[in-house]
Formats: sequence, C-alpha cells, structure tokens
Amino acid sequence: MPDYLSQHDVQSLLDESPFLSFMGILVDTIDTGNDTLILRVKMRPEFERRPDSGQYHGGVIASLIDVAGDYALAMRVGSVVPTVNFRTDFLRPAINTDLTATARVRRTGRSIAVVDIDVHDDDKRLIAIGRGTYMSQTG
Repeated sequence: MPDYLSQHDVQSLLDESPFLSFMGILVDTIDTGNDTLILRVKMRPEFERRPDSGQYHGGVIASLIDVAGDYALAMRVGSVVPTVNFRTDFLRPAINTDLTATARVRRTGRSIAVVDIDVHDDDKRLIAIGRGTYMSQTG
C-alpha cells in the first residue's frame, strides 16, 4: 500500500501554485481507502462567464477537473505529476454556487494513471464529468 499524502500535504501543494492559490481550491476530503479526493472551489466574480451572470466560465470547471485528477493521483505517489490528457463533458450550467470535484483514481499503471472526476453544485446536481490521464511516476 502506498504512503498517502495527508490532507494538509495536499492543501500545501495546492497553495504553493500561484494559479491554484488564485482559484482558492480547498481540500474537502481525502479517502485513501477508496483512492478518492474531494476539492471545493467558491464562486468568485473572476470566474464568471459574463459579468454579473453568476455563471461559471467553462475554463474554471475544466481546470478544477484537471487539478482534482492530478492531486488525487499525487496523494498516492507523493507529488504532482504531468497531465497527459483530460476531457470534460459539461452537463449543465453552474450558476451562483460553489463547486465540489470528486476525483477517484481508477487505475495506476507503471507509466500512466487514469482518474475519473465528477463536479457537483451545492444542490448535488452533476455539473460536469471528466477523465484525466496522468504520468504515474514522479520526477
């Protein structure tokens, strides 16, 4: 069984990145038994698709998906790893809500890992789904 990073360790890694620090991403839950990481982001005017719309720009949601996938894997391997590819399917607009991204490591191979990510709003409605492919080796 791998040595998992703690919730504090993952939050520290997020906070070290200028972009992710700007996004204000918070670690909500780490479940090492299920290889699951839950991140939260609060709505801010800078995230709006159009001024005063309250609707998230898709780039914020896609970034949250990529970050959640990467850091779910990071908690297993000890540090962040490069993204090989990721996809996002937008299912409904996210308006005037915080977002929660739940990332679950599906498979970790010798060189590639796959993570599935669901993004929900405050009412637990599914906003977007994603799948990320990441290098599974650090350094």
